[in-house]
Amino acid sequence: MSIRLSLLGLLLAALSGPVLAADCGPLLQGELPRLRAKDSIDLCQQFAGKPLLVVNTASYCGFAPQFKGLEVLYQTYRAQGLQVLGVPSNDFSQEADASAETAKVCYVNYGVTFAMSEPQVVTGDQAIPLFKQLATQSSAPRWNFYKYVVDRQGRVIASFSSQIQPDDPALIKALEQAIASPL
Repeated sequence: MSIRLSLLGLLLAALSGPVLAADCGPLLQGELPRLRAKDSIDLCQQFAGKPLLVVNTASYCGFAPQFKGLEVLYQTYRAQGLQVLGVPSNDFSQEADASAETAKVCYVNYGVTFAMSEPQVVTGDQAIPLFKQLATQSSAPRWNFYKYVVDRQGRVIASFSSQIQPDDPALIKALEQAIASPL
């Protein structure tokens, strides 16, 4: 009996271990440097099997006050597994030149606690792989604060323009659908 329990324990430990990149779909491959930190965000390890909201951001955009609403969404739904990833970008010429200023806007001015990367290219041929995959599954961002809702299987189930506020019922419905999605 103790051998069976030991084997069962080993099996459960193996199954609950870190997620390998091979277990993640193409959307969650790779890493992004974390905003004003020495570590990176391993997309697969941090987001695999979790509902995810990805937003391209910009510090000096008129939509920057949406950071507050995005933080409210994160705080409201994180106990149900929701993750939020903010990806600053200067693709639309509205991001700070220095990541220290970007961090100040996010962390100090708006109280962001969800994952934020260093500024990245999110449109065109030079877009990072994450945004190339988002564009393939949906469309490329047309402006800052474009929002992508990703289900637990790493598929985009909805995308929303910058004009859609974080408390918009259609966005919340898509997030709840992603949260309810099977693994």
